[in-house]
Amino acid sequence: MVTVICIGLFSFVLLDRHHNEMIIQLEQNAHQLSETIKNSVHYDMLHNRFEHVHQIIGTISRQDGIEIVRIYNKEGTVVYSGNGAEIGKSVDQQDQACYGCHANEQPFDRLPINDRTRIFNQSHDQYRLLGIINPIYNEPSCWQADCHAHPAEQKVLGVLDVALDLNRVDEQLFNSRIKVILFTIITIIVISSLIWFLFKRWVVKPVRGLVSATSAVASGDFGYQIPIDRKDEIGVLEDSFNKMTLKLKEAEQQVYRSAKMASLGRLAAGVAHELNNPLSAVLTFSSYLLRDPHIDKSAQEDLKIVVREARRCRDIVRGLLDFSRQTPHMQPDVSVIRVMEHSLAIVQNQMIIKNISVTKDYEEAPLITADTNQLEQVFVNLFVNAIDAIQQDNGNIHIKITAVSELGHKGVKIVLRDTGIGIDEDDLSRIFEPFYSTKGQKGTGLGLSVVWSIITGHGGTIKVESKAGLGTTFRIFLPKDPIPHDAELNSGVQTRILEPTDRGKV
Repeated sequence: MVTVICIGLFSFVLLDRHHNEMIIQLEQNAHQLSETIKNSVHYDMLHNRFEHVHQIIGTISRQDGIEIVRIYNKEGTVVYSGNGAEIGKSVDQQDQACYGCHANEQPFDRLPINDRTRIFNQSHDQYRLLGIINPIYNEPSCWQADCHAHPAEQKVLGVLDVALDLNRVDEQLFNSRIKVILFTIITIIVISSLIWFLFKRWVVKPVRGLVSATSAVASGDFGYQIPIDRKDEIGVLEDSFNKMTLKLKEAEQQVYRSAKMASLGRLAAGVAHELNNPLSAVLTFSSYLLRDPHIDKSAQEDLKIVVREARRCRDIVRGLLDFSRQTPHMQPDVSVIRVMEHSLAIVQNQMIIKNISVTKDYEEAPLITADTNQLEQVFVNLFVNAIDAIQQDNGNIHIKITAVSELGHKGVKIVLRDTGIGIDEDDLSRIFEPFYSTKGQKGTGLGLSVVWSIITGHGGTIKVESKAGLGTTFRIFLPKDPIPHDAELNSGVQTRILEPTDRGKV
C-alpha cells in the first residue's frame, strides 16, 4: 500500500509538472509571437499603411494553431483583426482580454508577462485557448511624428491580443497522462510482485520455518535445529533459536539426570547400608580363613578371589555412600589452590611411578565457600582418571586456575587437561552416568558421577571436551558464594568433541 501511494504521488507530481512546463513553454512562444507581430506592423502603423497591417495580421491569423490576432485601440475598439467581422466592434472591459488590465477600473502601464496570459474556452466548440495581451506603448517615434496626433503623456496606444489553440497541447497532455498512468500501473505491479517475492523468500519462508521449529519444540523435540544460510536479522534469530533449543535439550537432560540420580541416590543409600554388614562379615571371615595354615592351596586361591571381590564390593558400596551424600558441609574462605595442592600430594606417588609431569598455571583466585573434603574428592577422582588414561611415559597433566565470572556470578575456574588416550564420542555423553565405566573391571562407574554430584551440589558446572587419542579436558566453575542449584547455572553435563587442531589447548 505504501508503495502504491508513493508511486501514485510521484506520477501525479510528474504529470502536474509536465503540464506546467508545457504551459510555460507555450506562454513564452505566445509572447515571442506577439512581439514578432508587434514589430512586424510597427513600421506600417507608423506610416499609416493600414492595408499592409491588415494583410500581415490576416496572414498570421491563418497560420495553424493561431486562433485570434487583433489590435484594440485605447477605447477598446477592434481596429485590426484576422477576422474582418470583428473590426469596429468594441469589447467590454470585463472581457477575458481586458480584465487583467482593468481589474481595478484603471489600466496598468506595465503589465507583467504572467498577468498578460489567460486560458479560456471557446464557447462554440469548448476547446481551450491560450491568450496573451501585449500593450502597444506610445514611443517617441509615435508622438514626435508629424502624421500622429498622440500626445506625449499618453502611455498606451492600444493592445495586441493573440490567442493560440491548445487542442494539440491538450491531446499531448492526455496522451502523456495515459502513458504515465500505464507506466505507473506497470511499475506498481512489477515492484509489488518483486517485493512480494522477496518478502516471501526472505521473511515469510524463514518465519514459517521458525513457526515449524517452535511447533516441533512445543511437541517435545528440544534438539530441533534450523539450517542457517544467511547473516541478516533472520539469521541471527535462527541462530538464537538454535542456541535456545540446545539449552532446552541440556536442561531436559539435566532434569532427567537429576531425577535419575536422585532416585539412584536414595536407592544407593539403602542398598549400601544393607550390604555393608554382610560384606564386612564375608571379608572378615574370608581373611581369617586365608590365614589358617591347614587350608590347602586350592581353597586358598578361592579364598583370595573371595577377598578380592569382597573388597571390590566394598569399594562400590563406599562409592554408593559418597554418591548418596547430597548435602555438602560448607566452609567459608576455602582456597581452591590449597585444596588442589593437597590433592596432588595424595596422588604424587602414582604420577612418579608413571613418569607423569604436572604443569601449573595458577592465577590469583578468590576464596570460596565450599566443602573442602568433597572438593578434594573431586580433584583426586579426576587425577586418578587422568593417570589411568595416560598409558605412555612422559605424560602431562596441565592445571589452570583463574578467577572468572559466569552467568553473573563470580567464582573460580579450574581446567584440568591430560595427554591420555581420550574418550570415544559414543562414550562421551554417558561418562557422568552412575555405574557407567570405560575401565572395565578396574572401575566402579561411580567416580565421575560423584564428581558431577559434588560440583552441582556447590552450584557449579562441569564440562568435558575430548577426542580419542587427543586427551581429555575438564572445565569446572565453582561460584564464590553458594547459589541455588538452578537450571540456568547447572545446565547439565556439557561435552564437546575436540578436533585435532585443539590438541595442546587448555
